[in-house]
Amino acid sequence: MAVYFQDKKLVKQLLTGDARAFDRFFDENFARLYRFALTRLSDDPDAAREVAQITLTRALRKLHTYRAESALFTWLCAICRNETSDWLAKQGRYREHIVLTEDFAEIQAAVDSFHAPEQMSPERHYRRVELLRLIQVALDKLPARYGDVLEWKYIEGHSIKEISARLDIGPEATQSLLARAKRAFADVYSSLTEGVELNESELVKS
Repeated sequence: MAVYFQDKKLVKQLLTGDARAFDRFFDENFARLYRFALTRLSDDPDAAREVAQITLTRALRKLHTYRAESALFTWLCAICRNETSDWLAKQGRYREHIVLTEDFAEIQAAVDSFHAPEQMSPERHYRRVELLRLIQVALDKLPARYGDVLEWKYIEGHSIKEISARLDIGPEATQSLLARAKRAFADVYSSLTEGVELNESELVKS
């Protein structure tokens, strides 16, 4: 298992109250988190700025839990995903552009429902919003590495080669990681929707 020694060292300095370490932590991560949040918040700069700030604040309170088993920024992105989800829930808005995989019929049905016409009954509208919420929750429940590769591939549209370069692993290892991430997503999504009456076929036909 990879250990990110430089990130671990920075976190150790932060935990001792090192002001220069804090400046470095903020300077290296705020802009990246802002961009990460911006794509998930319909290009709303004020919301992205707020979520990025909340993420860094939350992360500082949880630094003692960081084990350097993933890159510090990857760890921050996992927190940012949760904060984005919370912010959207408070605003009554949900991301509507998630496209994950055609490998699982129930997920494909949910994806298809994103394109349902605007004119639909209140009940069907509620079901559609609930589907979007459950997909967001499923993403947020995944390990950070899984969430990252799914979003890079299916939301941001990066190629396997580009993702491999980001992760510093080979294409085959990236394909394997992506396959595990998709299976994990399907398992989490299925468990969330178990017993929930969400008739995706009606949504598509609406």
